[in-house]
Amino acid sequence: MGDERKANYFVHESSYVDEGAEIGEGTKIWHFCHIMAGAKIGKKCSIGQNVNIGSRAVIGDGVKIQNNVSVYDDVILEDDVFCGPSCVFTNVINPRAFIERKQEYRKTVVKKGASIGANATIVCGVTVGEYALVGAGSVVTRDVPAYALVYGNPARVRGSVGEDGETVNDYKTI
Repeated sequence: MGDERKANYFVHESSYVDEGAEIGEGTKIWHFCHIMAGAKIGKKCSIGQNVNIGSRAVIGDGVKIQNNVSVYDDVILEDDVFCGPSCVFTNVINPRAFIERKQEYRKTVVKKGASIGANATIVCGVTVGEYALVGAGSVVTRDVPAYALVYGNPARVRGSVGEDGETVNDYKTI
């Protein structure tokens, strides 16, 4: 990690950044993280403790990823996305330990400004729309519209939110 120390970003000494990862200026990578070769991380991001970022993951500018999150291959987090503690992304729809399905990974996109609450699960292949808010503990199994407030298992649209994350109205009026 000798060259990382001279870079315009911070990597805690307990973390690993594989050669070939791209990390933007002003990004901070905290304790016990692994950033795999090929990962792309934008500017001014905050990568919390115990985060893994896959080799084909793409993370925009200003993204905040809280502790204990794995951002797998084919997950795209656009600018200003928030991922709460221990939220989960999946990458295969029907996993089996004895069948390799790496060629079946499904692309998951979290659009600009969206927030995912703590312990929420985002099933692979979905898109979370711009500025949407996924409630803590929710299980997202289908696309989430822009500005939607979703929660539950499975997550359902319960209202809408503004760019500031405050509730604009309830489901009956959208």
